[in-house]
Amino acid sequence: MAVSIKSAREIELMRAAGKILAKVHQDLGKQLKPGMSTLEIDKTGDEMIRSFGCIPSFKDYNGYPASICVSVNDEVVHGIPSAHRFLQEGDIVSLDIGVIYKGYHADAARTHGIGEISEEAQLLIERTRQSFFEGIQYAEEGNHLYDISNAIASYCDRFGYGVVEDLVGHGIGSRLHEDPEIPNFHQDRRGLKLRSGMTLAVEPMVNAGRLDVEWCEDDWTVVTEDGSLSAHYENTILITAGRPEILTLTDMEIGAGIGTA
Repeated sequence: MAVSIKSAREIELMRAAGKILAKVHQDLGKQLKPGMSTLEIDKTGDEMIRSFGCIPSFKDYNGYPASICVSVNDEVVHGIPSAHRFLQEGDIVSLDIGVIYKGYHADAARTHGIGEISEEAQLLIERTRQSFFEGIQYAEEGNHLYDISNAIASYCDRFGYGVVEDLVGHGIGSRLHEDPEIPNFHQDRRGLKLRSGMTLAVEPMVNAGRLDVEWCEDDWTVVTEDGSLSAHYENTILITAGRPEILTLTDMEIGAGIGTA
């Protein structure tokens, strides 16, 4: 496994990519509303990304046909936008977005509630987000990769959630997916030792029910096997000698104190 250590220049480019992606997430999230088609979300997001001089990471990546992964309710990840799929009051929708800025990627995901949502849905969104922060408490030089995995899984275990095992996080940089793979579920070993300059996309995918998932006929959309809700929270982070630097936090999250405790 060859895990790249980023140079000072590469880190600055990834910081810039992350800042742009955070802005896209924040602005696109504000526009979500009942009656909006998932294709409209994709088109709006694509325009935002390109307005910053960036390229959507996902467009045509391994054949994926859109710029934004839009996954609704029981869809875990990789939902394909459609002109015939409309958001409804009470839905939850996960937006997974990547941007390329001057050859470097940033990748992040957020799950949003549409209008008034159930308490179950709200707690799932909040706890999935918190599981990310539980994990990255261990994301510093000298610790081990699977310390992150086990912390995410242990937190989700408290609520009886199913943490998806068929999909994992990843390294990121000049390529969207680099080594290492980053599981969100329990590991028997500790994994590789973390070093300053590593950049990782940590992304818990958490189901309200069982962990089992299946792929739809489009070969992209992943759904919960039992039909339960699923939430997704992801950031691109930089490993340092101390606390990790989160490159994709939105201004709203920073203002709310998310990720600063």
